[in-house]
Amino acid sequence: MKFIADLHIHSKYSRATSPQMTLEELDRWAHDKGMDVMTTGDFTHPAWIKEIKNKLEPAEPGLFKLKKEFKRPTIRGDESQTRFILTTEVSSIYSRVSPKTGIKRGYRVHNLIFAPDMETVEKINIQLGWAGNIISDGRPILGLDSREILKIAMDANPKSVIIPAHAWTPWFSVFGSMSGFDSIEECFGEYAQYIFAIETGLSSDPAMNWRFSKLDNVALISNSDSHSLPRIGREANIFDTELSYGGIIEAIKSGSPNRRKAAGKDEKPKFVATIEFFPEEGKYHIDGHRLCNVHMEPAETKKINGICPVCGKPLVIGVLNRVEELADRPLPKLEDEGYIHKYENRVPYYSLVPLDEVIAKALGTVVASKKVKVEYDKLIREFGGEFNILMEAGINDLEGKVHEKVVKGIEAIRKGEIRFDPAGYDGEYGHMIFLNEAEIKAKDLVKQQRLF
Repeated sequence: MKFIADLHIHSKYSRATSPQMTLEELDRWAHDKGMDVMTTGDFTHPAWIKEIKNKLEPAEPGLFKLKKEFKRPTIRGDESQTRFILTTEVSSIYSRVSPKTGIKRGYRVHNLIFAPDMETVEKINIQLGWAGNIISDGRPILGLDSREILKIAMDANPKSVIIPAHAWTPWFSVFGSMSGFDSIEECFGEYAQYIFAIETGLSSDPAMNWRFSKLDNVALISNSDSHSLPRIGREANIFDTELSYGGIIEAIKSGSPNRRKAAGKDEKPKFVATIEFFPEEGKYHIDGHRLCNVHMEPAETKKINGICPVCGKPLVIGVLNRVEELADRPLPKLEDEGYIHKYENRVPYYSLVPLDEVIAKALGTVVASKKVKVEYDKLIREFGGEFNILMEAGINDLEGKVHEKVVKGIEAIRKGEIRFDPAGYDGEYGHMIFLNEAEIKAKDLVKQQRLF
């Protein structure tokens, strides 16, 4: 079965998260987006797990569905079929002797925990509750080494899974420029063998990760890490496998370059593709200082020794720069087929922009405006889920049924005829701009020259 899954979001019990992030709303929004599987997120929070137990019921093995009495009307008009998988994110802040310098230093790493059933969740929560406070935040902050998090999860159930979250984010990630390690092995030590995937995060795309050979045995998953309903699915995964916890985990495992190479071309891939933000839109793509309005590419940062020219303090080093630091091979030459990108034995990926952002930019308004809501709802009712509109619906089918500028905006996204000025930096999202005719011609000329 082919389906789309978003495996990292937060509930209303997480800090800086919308109170609308409830199971009822996640269920219907996922359906309107065109996603079949959502994560519950935040299963460590006592109040949230109580709601999960009350409002969800077992579906396929390891998956759950919303009980009928909690269902809400969808824009599409039919009843949602959303499935939920049990996951949470844990923030680990701890000290350890650096494997590089031999000096004790601090690390801040976020990890996702996947659990196959409620019993496992309860065991994990008991252990984490003994280690620290899991009540005050849906994403608890604990003074536990990442290795301890992994041991707790796997002791509770060997089918539990740990996946480093948004692996390149500067402040809180396994490879973060401000707080992380230089490899999975450095972080997890003898337990690194159990880490078979990482989450790329909004500020990097698979091609950037493919430059790092130490990830050749690791699959790359993409998720929204959403704190609000409209942003769920802004990154997601496309699987073609059994609809179950085990099916999803095995599909993820099959996504590493080495596993795909060993499987050969004749084996039907279970991990079909990922759906990606343009990394330039992510909040930490390039280097900079938000308060100083300073943003720059890695080469510029190097020239000024990483010091902000306005305030004289160190710049926040972004994902692009950090990838440059750890990469041991050049950016791959992708085989592009429209807006899907392929390369050798890697899982392909789509570069997309959320539909409401496309509509807002096309109509020259803001995402929260009534104009955007009207056009968005019209598209969903006419063509089904958001992903179908962005990825599948024919341009000819769209014409005449929605605003002409919106159709052109969708077509521009599919052709990659956009740029970001500036790209995201120091907590600021990148600013998307549709290319004008001269820029499109110049881009096409560059493509022709590369081909030649």
